[in-house]
Amino acid sequence: MRTIAVIALKGGSGKTTLAAHMALAAHLRGLQTLVADVDPQRSASEVMTAREAEGPRCVTVSGAGLFAAQLAAVGSGVDLMVIDTAAGAVEDVGQALVLADLALLVVRPTLLDIAALARTWEIVRRLNKPALVVVNQAPVPRGGVEAPVVKRALRALDYLRLPIAPTILRNRAVYQTALETGRSAEEAADATAAKEMAALWTYLAPLAFAERDGPTEAAEG
Repeated sequence: MRTIAVIALKGGSGKTTLAAHMALAAHLRGLQTLVADVDPQRSASEVMTAREAEGPRCVTVSGAGLFAAQLAAVGSGVDLMVIDTAAGAVEDVGQALVLADLALLVVRPTLLDIAALARTWEIVRRLNKPALVVVNQAPVPRGGVEAPVVKRALRALDYLRLPIAPTILRNRAVYQTALETGRSAEEAADATAAKEMAALWTYLAPLAFAERDGPTEAAEG
């Protein structure tokens, strides 16, 4: 079994939206998937409860209870556990990272988000964990040209030498509206949003399920 921790110390980054979509992406591809909802708002749990079709199982748990939840998931044949962490909860984030095979660090293209991300990256480095930055809620390019705010954010992330997912998630209403009924954007009518989420999953899945014998990306960066 593998574990992905979805992390953002800055609230409002779309962390739960990404966690739910990645769990649903895994489920849609035939993986037995569990969502561990550590966020006190329990938004991920509400998403999974709203789903009418079969979907990922969800457990609500504290950071301290994650290890027991992971052991139980292994024993029940789960292929992937996705942890939705709580914004600002550094201790819970640390506990999630200890258990994670891959950390997804969610950031909007804003100065405050990138500043919070830099603090998170220090925790990732100390724990020597593989990690990937996902830029979320970015404006849609106009005429194929990125908005200045996105260009500045990408330059800042490059300066910090952070590993960035090649798929940028755009500011699309369907990401939220689909989750209202427990569905992924891949199950909605917006083909562009579905393509974005599918591309992100295709990129990160091999990272999460890779065999690792040497140093991690975080250690090398």
